Amino acid sequence: MNLRPKNNIIRVLALNGAVLALTLIACTNVKAQNQTDQVHIGIIDPISNHGNRASSDTNNFSLNLLTGVSAKETGLTIAGMANIIRNDAEGVQIAGVSNCIGKNATGAMFAGFINTYGNSKGLAFAGFTNIAKESGGVQFAGFLNKSDDVSSQFAGFINMAKKVKGVQMAGFINIADSSDYAIGIINLIKNGEKGISASIDETLTPIISFRSGGKRLYGIIGVGYNLDNKKVKYAFEGGLGAHLVRSTVFILNAEVATTNLESFNHAEYFKSSLRLLPALKITPKFEIFGGPSFNYVNTSSNEGRELTDKYSSIWKNVSGNKIQDIHIGYNAGIQFLF
Repeated sequence: MNLRPKNNIIRVLALNGAVLALTLIACTNVKAQNQTDQVHIGIIDPISNHGNRASSDTNNFSLNLLTGVSAKETGLTIAGMANIIRNDAEGVQIAGVSNCIGKNATGAMFAGFINTYGNSKGLAFAGFTNIAKESGGVQFAGFLNKSDDVSSQFAGFINMAKKVKGVQMAGFINIADSSDYAIGIINLIKNGEKGISASIDETLTPIISFRSGGKRLYGIIGVGYNLDNKKVKYAFEGGLGAHLVRSTVFILNAEVATTNLESFNHAEYFKSSLRLLPALKITPKFEIFGGPSFNYVNTSSNEGRELTDKYSSIWKNVSGNKIQDIHIGYNAGIQFLF
């Protein structure tokens, strides 16, 4: 039996693991001193034209096949795996796996996996996560952004911060002490607002929803059950809302939401809605709301057709089994705030 291919794979994995481990260990050491401005070319520290003194040098340009180490970078820095910069970084840092900057980052960072840095006034792009102490710039990550204070954050899954000055957008959840413009399905904002609502619309679908966000924007997620159809009866709702007007007694909200009625057996009904919802506070914790909605429906089932026949359409298109419909509806309910 030929075991060489397996042995070669094991050797490659072991080498990559060792390089990554050395990178992480080096990222914890930030005691080097800057010296001169120059060009740094290497493979992996200390195999470079700077040798053992690389960690004390300031470079205008660095190019390393695997991992590069320096005290400061002022221009373009490129590494196949990791850039480890003990102090400040200016310009552009590009790494296949990670950029590790001990202090301030000014410019732009691009990493296939992770950027870690102290403070930043530029852009940070990472395939997985950005982790910073404070960022006056913008963070983009495929999965997670984490910072104390930040200008704006955009993540595929989760953002975490203390104070967000601009937009905080995540595919699923935003967490912050202060974030007025949080865009996500769930937004846990300390100085924001969270509420559980019970509502009903023109299709006679009661829905229990969780609304959460900051002082301006909030996310919506909910589940319900249609009372008027025996098959497309399980309801799922998601959307985004904005507080247009807020006072101690009266609130005017605008919402964009999608409601899916599902049978889990090839019968579906999709509705996209624009809602204008005035709300009146009964107590500081309870409010009632209700208003018109402008709706677009797309369905391809007999059950969906039955629902569209229940109300008057502004426009309706039937093409085979597919039905498209635009109609005016309503949404009304009560909400408990906490």
